[in-house]
Amino acid sequence: MTDQKPTSDIIEQYLGHITNGSFPCIAAKAAVAKQQLQCLVVDHMACPKDDATILQFLYDFVDQYRSSATLYHSAAVIFKGPETSTEEDFDQLLWTRLQALYRLDAKNFNYDPRVASDPKSPDFSFSLKEEAFFVIGLHPNSSRPARRFKYPVMTFNPHAQFEQLRDMKKFENMQRVVRKRDLEQSGSVNPMLKDYGEVSEVYQYSGRHYDNQWECPLKINRT
Repeated sequence: MTDQKPTSDIIEQYLGHITNGSFPCIAAKAAVAKQQLQCLVVDHMACPKDDATILQFLYDFVDQYRSSATLYHSAAVIFKGPETSTEEDFDQLLWTRLQALYRLDAKNFNYDPRVASDPKSPDFSFSLKEEAFFVIGLHPNSSRPARRFKYPVMTFNPHAQFEQLRDMKKFENMQRVVRKRDLEQSGSVNPMLKDYGEVSEVYQYSGRHYDNQWECPLKINRT
């Protein structure tokens, strides 16, 4: 079953969720304020039929981002289903979709040379059209309130933006604000949060709390 609500209503609901005062990510709020948060609504997250559409949406986003002189660009892929899922189910679906997108992308593009392609590397980022992304997942049953939304979502944030913010001495302050708001909302610090370059960012993508035995299922076949 997938939700039959009109696409425009779903996007409006998502943008409202981001701009709500309780949502902690100020970069996402800035993207909405600047009208630089692009959204695509597709059907069920378990189904591969929309993969080509998602990839083209992200390619178009990359072109727009690269031609822009401003910061705070983001792309959200919102799935109409599943309407409910466990944290483990969502985690599996997220990696399945990312694996499928990578395989399609690898037919035409190399991996972004600015980041590592090994998911185990502390310098890893996901790459499409040779543009690295930090991916954030939201879904209805996330254990982290900041990651809860009525629909499953994969948000793609250009990695280069974070490097620009670091160069501008703005990243650390923004990070502190986000983590403070997340702490106030959740009552605890997200145990998966680590700084880029310390451990692989794959631990932060889905919002699931992994144990020490977990290994990222994403398979990248080149360096």
